[in-house]
Amino acid sequence: MTNKKRVLFVHQEITPYVPETTMGLIGRNLPQATQENGKEIRIFMPRYGIINERRNQLHEVIRLSGMNLIINDTDHPLIIKVASIQKARMQIYFIDNDDFFTKRKYMTHENGKFCDDNDDRIVFFNRGVIETVRKLNWSPDIIQCTGWMTALMPIFIKKAFKDNPLFNESKIVYTVYDDAFEETMKAGFEKKVKLPGINAKDLKYYKQANYVSITKSAIDFSDGIVIGSEKIHPEIESYLKECGKPVLEYHDMDHYAEAYNSFYDTILNTK
Repeated sequence: MTNKKRVLFVHQEITPYVPETTMGLIGRNLPQATQENGKEIRIFMPRYGIINERRNQLHEVIRLSGMNLIINDTDHPLIIKVASIQKARMQIYFIDNDDFFTKRKYMTHENGKFCDDNDDRIVFFNRGVIETVRKLNWSPDIIQCTGWMTALMPIFIKKAFKDNPLFNESKIVYTVYDDAFEETMKAGFEKKVKLPGINAKDLKYYKQANYVSITKSAIDFSDGIVIGSEKIHPEIESYLKECGKPVLEYHDMDHYAEAYNSFYDTILNTK
């Protein structure tokens, strides 16, 4: 039986599937470095409509697909696809849905405009990751969340799934980037976030949810925070100084992988 620590990577962007960014490059290279560090990994990202399935050789995983997720009393089919980065010996799982992702030839903004249903999309993506990991029966020691599209993982794991044997000992690391948006999620977002185990107090940041508020919530329910950009939103920067959580300061592209993995080990050894 393996004693390898397990790291679940939940990423907003991964190169080469979407246009190259610093976040996307780290999404591509950090899991490989973590695997080479001796840890077992699983990787998830949204299946944005801009991803070319044929070029990237995505295919549906029938045994993992077929579930419906209910958001605001509406059923949304969950489709799981997978692709491989052969030279890195890594598989990427994609959370897909025709209405939220496949048919939309953009990521989170269409022609520069914040998508009106990003509230539904973020709920669907985060819940989709959790349900797929449950189907895989794979218990992560660390859940690495990167980008605001992953900001609901901490509250879901720490509150709604805190008693689930797959997640009850999982530690969450949330990476903050300079990926802020100015818009506010639609009214009623807190009702879409609420699951059994999540109470009204937990939802205080979701009643008028924007980038700052959902990031603060992610910080509150995480075990450690990483600063992924040289500059981050000033209100979040101030919040991190007062949060009382372990914080890994920004590391450049030449040094981040070793820093992350040392940070994971520190978080795992923190009671």
